[in-house]
Amino acid sequence: MKIVFFGSSSFAAPILEKLAKSEEIVLVVTQPDRQKGRSLQMAPTVVKLKSEELGIKAFQPAKVNSEESIEFLKKFNADLFIVVSFGQIMSKAVLSLPKLYCLNIHASLLPEYRGAAPINWAIANGEKETGVTIMRMNEKMDEGDIALKDTLSIGELDDAIALTKKLSIKGADLLLDAIKLIKDDEVEFTAQDNSKATYGPKLKKEDGLVDWAKSADEIYNRIRAFAPWPGCFTHLDKKILKIWKARSVIDSIPVHLSGEPSGSPDRWTKGNPGVILDSNKNGILVRTGKGVLKIEELQLEGSRRMTAEEFIAGHKQLNKFTL
Repeated sequence: MKIVFFGSSSFAAPILEKLAKSEEIVLVVTQPDRQKGRSLQMAPTVVKLKSEELGIKAFQPAKVNSEESIEFLKKFNADLFIVVSFGQIMSKAVLSLPKLYCLNIHASLLPEYRGAAPINWAIANGEKETGVTIMRMNEKMDEGDIALKDTLSIGELDDAIALTKKLSIKGADLLLDAIKLIKDDEVEFTAQDNSKATYGPKLKKEDGLVDWAKSADEIYNRIRAFAPWPGCFTHLDKKILKIWKARSVIDSIPVHLSGEPSGSPDRWTKGNPGVILDSNKNGILVRTGKGVLKIEELQLEGSRRMTAEEFIAGHKQLNKFTL
């Protein structure tokens, strides 16, 4: 089969690599190079880098639905379009170009978590399970008929980076299964139940702002979910403090960082959320709306990422602050 592959993200790149080992990919379509990092230097997508590694031509339209783009894509006479975390909404005119279908790999168990950030919001919402779905695309966002689905457990320590890698591997295998069904003329598509739809919208910078009135478990989930971007952050002495690594400790009377109970129970369970309760080389304890969060790695605005021990060495009066 002749395939045009559309993708841009780190979720898409491993799928492209595995697909290229067994199918004829005649073109890779990815987002244009964009400015990245503090230096704002132009950088290609990870999918473009992978296409170069594989020796496959890359096409980077600013608007995939433009007449010029459509005319260019027509030339490849593809059987299938495979779309994986591409980053542009495709028009009916583009979706109608392949001889067979446009297939999409979506990183959730559709109709759950439609949208741009299903992996992040599944973790943020404390889900224990997610998965991947192969669907036949239509003009509506993530509403196409489903060919295959497969589930994956979300580990307690999984962040968005780790879960993306796991789902990408599973998605690549599931895609090859779907392609085999298509070749054997055995594929069956099932309509989604729209009444069960939930959403994982595109992430915004403000999603990372910690609300200390939430429970320690909820905050911990969001720290995992929003890695590496937008990350979770709070404020310390009017500076942005990014929290890289943390964990929730027991809800009622936390064990002191040294391993022994510390202070009266009321100190841990009653009072304003965001108060720094204790700190030593193992972590910084912060009261939340329910339970206590132990911060283990953090980064203050204008400084580098540090362990709690390194950070405390330069901030001796932490316990007087509220975040």
